[in-house]
Amino acid sequence: MPAAWKLDSWRSKPIVQVPDYPDQAALEEVTASLRNFPPLVFVKEVQDLKQRLAGVVGGSGFLLQGGDCAESFREHKTDYIRDYFQLFLQMALILTFAGNTQVVKVGRVAGQFAKPRSSPTEKQGGKELPSYRGDIVNGPEFTAEARVPDPRRQLQAYRQSAATLNFLRALLDGGYASLDNAHRWELKFMEGTPVEARYDALADEIKRTVEVNRLLGMTAENTLALRTTSFYTSHEALLLSYEQALTRKDEAMGSGQYVATSAHMLWIGDRTRQPDGAHVEFCRGIINPIGLKCGPSLEPDELLRLIDILNPDDEPGRLTLIGRFGATKIEKHLPKLIRAVKKAGRTVVWECDPMHGNTITAATGYKTRPFDSVVSEVEQFFAVHRAEGTYPGGVHVEMTGQNVTECTGGATKISEADLARQYDTGCDPRLNAGQSLELAFRIAEHLKHHNGAGADVPKAAAE
Repeated sequence: MPAAWKLDSWRSKPIVQVPDYPDQAALEEVTASLRNFPPLVFVKEVQDLKQRLAGVVGGSGFLLQGGDCAESFREHKTDYIRDYFQLFLQMALILTFAGNTQVVKVGRVAGQFAKPRSSPTEKQGGKELPSYRGDIVNGPEFTAEARVPDPRRQLQAYRQSAATLNFLRALLDGGYASLDNAHRWELKFMEGTPVEARYDALADEIKRTVEVNRLLGMTAENTLALRTTSFYTSHEALLLSYEQALTRKDEAMGSGQYVATSAHMLWIGDRTRQPDGAHVEFCRGIINPIGLKCGPSLEPDELLRLIDILNPDDEPGRLTLIGRFGATKIEKHLPKLIRAVKKAGRTVVWECDPMHGNTITAATGYKTRPFDSVVSEVEQFFAVHRAEGTYPGGVHVEMTGQNVTECTGGATKISEADLARQYDTGCDPRLNAGQSLELAFRIAEHLKHHNGAGADVPKAAAE
C-alpha cells in the first residue's frame, strides 16, 4: 500500500525535468503569492470533464486534445487565441458530423508553458547554455541572462492563463461556437485551398441541417445547445511547485478532496512517469482527469503499476493513456499494452499522440514532423484497436491557427526548403491549419466506419 498522500508528499520523491532556481527566496515568495490567487478552473468543471471522458471509455465520444507545443509570452494576442480556437472548433465539427461522434474538446492552452528537454544544455556556435524550458521557467533567447530560471515568470504565466481563459469563456458564452457561425470559422490564409473547399462543403451541409431542425420546431433548450459548447484546458504537470500552489481542497462540492485548479486535465510526460517519482506522486492525489504519456520504453508491467497508482479505484474517465510511439514503432509497442490493460480489466481512455514520436531533423537543420508519418501513426492506432477489439478514444496534436511552415507535407505541400519561411515555434514543430483540418478529415473517415454513417466526407478529403 502506498503511503498516505499529502499536498507536498511529492517533495520527498526523486524528481527530474525541473529547473534549479538560484534564488530560492524569490521562489518561496512567488509560491506564497500563487497560493492566494483565485483558481483558474473550478471543481464542477473538472468533474464534468471526467464524466465526459467516462463516456469516451464506453465508446460514446472521442477526445480531441490539441494546441500549442508551448505557449509563449510574446504571442499572447487576441488574434492568436481566436485563430487557434476557431481552428479547434473546425476540427471538432469535422469529427462530430463527418465522424458521427460526440467530441470532448480539451485544449493545450491557458497553462502549457513548461517543456521537458532531452538535454539540460544546448549548444549554438560553440557556445553552451542551459536549455530553454518554456516561458514559465526561462527565456528562449540564447543568452546566459535569459536562460537563468526565474520563478517570477510563474506569475506572468498565471496572469496570461487567466486572461486566455477569460477570453475563451467570453467567446463561448457569446455564442461564438454556435453552428450558425461554422462558415465564419475561416482563416484568411486558407482561402482557395483544397482543404477550405472540403470544409465549406461540410459547413453547407451542417447549415442545411440546422435550418431543417428550426423548421421542425427546435425547442429553446436545444437551440441553446447549438449556440454553446464545452471546452476544457490541459497541460503537462511538469512544474510541481506551481501546480501545488494552485491546488485547492474541494469545499464547494463538499468532497474534501484536492483539485488542481491550474487546468481541468493534467498529464504526466514520458520522461517523468517514474512510478516512484515526484510527478506520479503529485498526480495520484488530485481528482482531476490525468493523462499518462506512453512511449516505446514503457513495458506492460510498469504500465499496470502506474495504473494502480494513478487510478486505484478504476474510476471511468480518470485516466487517459496517450501513446506517443512513432509511425515505425506503434505496431510493435501498442498491442502489448492494450492486451495487458484489457486482461487486467482496467478502465482507460486510449489516445494517440502522433506528433512526438515522429520528430526528425531536416537536412536544412530544422526540427520537423512529416505529415505522412503523423497520418500513418493515427491510421495504425485505429487499425491496432480494431484488431484488439478496443476503442480508439482520442487524438492529441500540437497545432496552431497561424500559417506556420514547421511540419512538412500535407495538402499545403510544405517541403524541407519551405521550413525557414515561417518557422515560429519555440520548441517543437506544429501542424498549421491546413494540415490540422486534413488530419481531422482523415480521422473522421475512421470514426465514420467505426460508429456508423456520418455526414459524407467530401471525396477530396480522403485522398
